[in-house]
Amino acid sequence: MTPIVITALVTILLGCALLHSYLIARRLTRCSWDELVDKLHPIESKGVMTVALNHLVPQKDSLNLEPAEMWTLMGGLEGVQRMRENGRILVALASYVERWNFDEGIIIAERMRRDGLQLRRAATQIMVATFFGRQQMRIPFYLHEVASSYYLMRQRLLVLYETNHAGLYSRLAEAL
Repeated sequence: MTPIVITALVTILLGCALLHSYLIARRLTRCSWDELVDKLHPIESKGVMTVALNHLVPQKDSLNLEPAEMWTLMGGLEGVQRMRENGRILVALASYVERWNFDEGIIIAERMRRDGLQLRRAATQIMVATFFGRQQMRIPFYLHEVASSYYLMRQRLLVLYETNHAGLYSRLAEAL
């Protein structure tokens, strides 16, 4: 009887999580471009870029970036949560491009959705590890994943807007 109850609870929790994710995505698709840009949280871009490039572009001194320094560069747990929230908004902004350039917009948006999944997974792992105080050795690896995913999403979005809507590009670049 107990395994059935546990299975039912896990199924209900997963269903609620999927419904929540769907509702947030749906709510973002109804926002105007200005509303989406206004929803972006400030992120320390240079710190994220430092951590991301340390992961994406290996160099002989890439192990010199200490976990505490990465944590500081990314703004700690609050910065990770902001990147997680911004990830959904960045995907919505990429989807917005589909209105005037369907082909390129849909391809970039799908790439960003996949980056966003990796970002959310790693951010969730960081939050769980921080909350329970376990897996402290894995947090630097998750920080690299969060930073690199966010960095790639940001870069993809900026290039998409630069090539498709130069008028909105400067405001977007300023907001990011």
